[in-house]
Amino acid sequence: MISTTRMFGIRQGHWVIGAAAMAAVFGVMATAQTAQAQKIVTVVLSEEPEGLDGCNSNRSTVGRVAKQNIVETFTEINPKDGSITPRLATSWSKINDTTWQFKLRQGVKFHDGAPFNAANAAKAISRTMDSALDCETRTKSFGDLKLTSKVIDDYTLEISANKPVPILPTRMGVVSLSSPNTPTDKLVLNPIGTGPYEFDKWTPGQEIVLKRFDGYWGKKPVVEGARFIWRSESTVRAAMVKVGEADIAPNIAVQDATDPKMDFSYPNSETTRLRLDVTRAPLDDKRIRLALNYAFDREALRGSILSKDIEHATQIIVPSISGHNPNLKVMKYDPAMAMKLIAEAKAAGTPVDKEIVIIGRTNIYPNGTEAMEAMMAMFQAVGLNVKLRMLEVGSWLKYLTKPYDENRGPIMLQAQHDNNNGDAVFSIYNKFACDGAQSSICDKHLDELIAKASTQSGDERRKTWQEVNRIIYEDILSDVWMYHMVGYSRVGNRINFTPSISTNSELHLEAITFK
Repeated sequence: MISTTRMFGIRQGHWVIGAAAMAAVFGVMATAQTAQAQKIVTVVLSEEPEGLDGCNSNRSTVGRVAKQNIVETFTEINPKDGSITPRLATSWSKINDTTWQFKLRQGVKFHDGAPFNAANAAKAISRTMDSALDCETRTKSFGDLKLTSKVIDDYTLEISANKPVPILPTRMGVVSLSSPNTPTDKLVLNPIGTGPYEFDKWTPGQEIVLKRFDGYWGKKPVVEGARFIWRSESTVRAAMVKVGEADIAPNIAVQDATDPKMDFSYPNSETTRLRLDVTRAPLDDKRIRLALNYAFDREALRGSILSKDIEHATQIIVPSISGHNPNLKVMKYDPAMAMKLIAEAKAAGTPVDKEIVIIGRTNIYPNGTEAMEAMMAMFQAVGLNVKLRMLEVGSWLKYLTKPYDENRGPIMLQAQHDNNNGDAVFSIYNKFACDGAQSSICDKHLDELIAKASTQSGDERRKTWQEVNRIIYEDILSDVWMYHMVGYSRVGNRINFTPSISTNSELHLEAITFK
């Protein structure tokens, strides 16, 4: 019997760093030495951000640089337990089912000198919620919820919604506030916030530089500034930290996490999947969608391409998030059943030979390309005509968010979603509601349940979200679910920093100290 490793070309062992990779490592020696002398931290990312606007800071590529460093959130969500703590809002109280009142932190100013007060907070919230600007914070976390702000006094803000919002303080934990001088008609590349660091410069293709903001309201951080650079190869990122050319590589591949003194493993709250376009044949046939799930050997990627510590996923949220349904069973690997379903669909007139394209994203997670190559081979092995296209993040985003190209063919989108915010509301509407910005499905009954869950609280809320997840998984079958992921970070010898569940989407420079 041919082993899965041989069949799908899974490589084992450690990668060897070649001359070109070493050149990339040592090419920044002088800059790194200067940075070390000035207590400037160098962070090596897997990809260059596609933007830096604060209203997109919940997108991991943006959040790693900007969130809580440049722009701060209204409230702050503890990723360990989902509890809410003060940030720019210091306290809050419920007025009625649709309205909450927030007391704001005093003595805060934006990096451009503008005061932080209720009027400017209201302006920042309005900008984020403006549908014309299309901020991901709005589309990802608020859906059809509409917010209006009312200034009570200089440091008291009342926020009302168009429907009951029992967890509004939690939902405000994803809203980052930008200066009132930020343009309201376009996204910006030079964010201005209230955080402990201010934007200095962005040299496209090379680096983003932040410097410590001496007017910060909170405790003065030890790190004086940060350089964010990017290298696509995990091996190079790991090597740069190893030799001191960088201080942190937030995301490295499992095969490069070989030094127990420098490497950290952590559950990163990311859930991976293939999102199926159920409106395009042959993916509009549920038998084909089920066949894809039977054709996926989920165990083959564990401990080879991906970490042995990843967990099988059946839904968009990890087990620690309220609304996770523990009763959903992982689909078994059964290629014979997959071929039987494909044959049934073909006999019924479904064009099963039509080309289906996996749209992947380069560096979406370590070994992401290899994972898609293996899955493509599995789908081809049961007789489906599947091809793979890997794209950089800017091109990939066009497939992620509406409006979708009306002339597109059947697509399976490589995707992952990060929810460490304590509730399913931050995931479900955007990904699965009819009007969700990143949804590929539309089911009236599901929409009704999503709306119901969003206005409930306590055990009722949890149970409704669980039923929503069951319908998505068992009845609609709109995805090939993959894994709840584990991250690996490498941290250099001169700093103290412990990665956490949120490290993949935000990296707090103020938490770093020097040895």
